[in-house]
Amino acid sequence: MEELNITYQQAQDLVKKYITEPITKLHLRETEVFMRALAKKFNEDEEKWGIIGLLHDIDWDLTKNNPSEHCIKAQEILKKAGASDFLIENIISHGYNSDFMPKLKEKQRSSEIQYCLAAAETLTGIIIASALVQPDKKLQSVSLESLKKKFKNKSFAAKCSREIILECEKADISLDNFLQIGLSSLQGIASEVGL
Repeated sequence: MEELNITYQQAQDLVKKYITEPITKLHLRETEVFMRALAKKFNEDEEKWGIIGLLHDIDWDLTKNNPSEHCIKAQEILKKAGASDFLIENIISHGYNSDFMPKLKEKQRSSEIQYCLAAAETLTGIIIASALVQPDKKLQSVSLESLKKKFKNKSFAAKCSREIILECEKADISLDNFLQIGLSSLQGIASEVGL
């Protein structure tokens, strides 16, 4: 895997500098642990995949009211921080082919890590929503079977694109396996996310 030119500590410092919303911080952390778990499955560098997950929405608090700039502003932030083109390209790839980001609309994801990032960061929304509808609002109460049912119910967490999540299959991982890895990784940080 190519170099990122940003250490885990530097990535955490960037999050402290640019992310103020607690919910965004949690989403970044959730995506980080999910990406680390996926890296482990693929025998890839867990720290590098984790950094990519942690930084993927580094510009969200700055662009949430203007989504067409999401991922565009991230390029500026990451370049200024000394990030490699490899890191920047993989981070902005989760915005490829999006109606919300016209500047990236024509681009397509093309690698294992890009499919995994887009699918993982999207699935975290369904997993968290699944915990919130449990009587005890706990991640530990979410089973793989109930998560599969929620995934099939397109009106549940409707903003989470099932099509993007299914890109996990382009990375040669079955949907069931992907759901299990995501669920287990978030259950592992349940106390951090308060669920």
